[in-house]
Amino acid sequence: MSRREGSLEDPQADSSVSPLPHLEAKIRQTHSLARLLTKYAEQLLQEYVQHQGDPFGLPGFSPPRLPVAGLSAPAPGHARLPVPEQLQLDAGALAALPPLLEVVRRRQAELNPRALRLLRRLEDAARQARALGAAVEAVLAALGAEPRGPRLEPTSASAAGVFPAKVLGLRVCGLYSEWVSRTEADLSQLVPGGPA
Repeated sequence: MSRREGSLEDPQADSSVSPLPHLEAKIRQTHSLARLLTKYAEQLLQEYVQHQGDPFGLPGFSPPRLPVAGLSAPAPGHARLPVPEQLQLDAGALAALPPLLEVVRRRQAELNPRALRLLRRLEDAARQARALGAAVEAVLAALGAEPRGPRLEPTSASAAGVFPAKVLGLRVCGLYSEWVSRTEADLSQLVPGGPA
């Protein structure tokens, strides 16, 4: 029997034949989206800082890390979790971000009504977080992972006063950047030929 006939009988015998081409394509597509959004998130953060005035753009400025209701930064041990758990946490954070980004957009519309590009980027970021979250959930479903449970809507994020509102906006934009970047790194573990 030739090698070719053997590979038809046993597709796993030929390593060039993938048993799950649909899953691989979904993972690659979602990873590419996360990589693209990582760049957009960095641009959003830079643009946000640019429109806040002093002291936000000054070297050495370290704003207080206000807690954001319903969302925190990825935990230090996140990378040590099994990949499906990482992706479940990513999907949960991505689901929590759109309403928070919308609060920031509304507040920036009051504070910086002429910053149209910033307002558009904040609106786009909310939409992009939803899209990436849905794509991550699709990858989880294709992997047969359990759903992460009911969606918890974050409580209203608000800050009294202009400076605290700007700091909160900076924190939300920073969390968006952190979670998109974390999602990209988590997905890279599943990309064929990526890190193990």
